Amino acid sequence: MSSRKPHLFVVTFAAGMLLVAGVLLRGTAQTLPPANQGSPSSSDESTEARIARAMSAGPADVAKSARIVDTDAQGNTVILREGNNGFTCMPGNLKVIGEPPMCVDAPSLQWFADAKAHKAKPTNTIPGITYMLAGATQRSDSDPHDMTSTPIDVGPHWMIMWPFDPKTTGLPTTHRPTGAYIMWAGSPYAHLHVMGRP
Repeated sequence: MSSRKPHLFVVTFAAGMLLVAGVLLRGTAQTLPPANQGSPSSSDESTEARIARAMSAGPADVAKSARIVDTDAQGNTVILREGNNGFTCMPGNLKVIGEPPMCVDAPSLQWFADAKAHKAKPTNTIPGITYMLAGATQRSDSDPHDMTSTPIDVGPHWMIMWPFDPKTTGLPTTHRPTGAYIMWAGSPYAHLHVMGRP
C-alpha cells in the first residue's frame, strides 16, 4: 500500500462530508506538537525508543516515511529522523497531559502553531490531517485552552483540521468512545474528531 493511501482516504472522506453537510471542514487536536511545545521527551530514553513511540501514532504506511522530531530541554526542535512523505511524527511527552504521540501533515502543523499563538482562527488554507493512534489525554472537549480540568483518557483517533460547523452536520459535541464528534465546538478551533483507526 502506498504511503499516500491513508491521506487520500481522509481527503475522500472530507470531500464526502462536504457534499453531505454542505459545509467546509475545519479541525484541531488536543495538543500542540513538540515542535511547538516546551516539554521534551524523557532525556533518559534512547532515540530509537522515541522514534518508535512517534511512529505508533500514525498508520504504518504514513509513519514509516514520516519525519520524526522531538523537543530538547531548551524547547528547540530536534530531528530524530528525516522523512519524505509530508508527515511529521512526534513522540510527545507521556508525563504531560495533552502531549501525546502524534503524526501530522503540514497544514496541521500550521493549525497547531496558530492555536499555540492564540490566533483568532487557524490560517491553514487546506484541510490538515492529524493521527493520534496511540491514544491521548486531554483536559476538555469544549475549551482548547483549559489547563485545570481533570484529565480525560482518549483512545486511538484521528482528526481533520479545517472549518467545521456542528450546527449544520448534526454531529455531537461531546466525547464519545466510538464514532465522530466535534471537539471544541463553538470555538474557532472546533474540529472533526474521529475515534478509532482510519
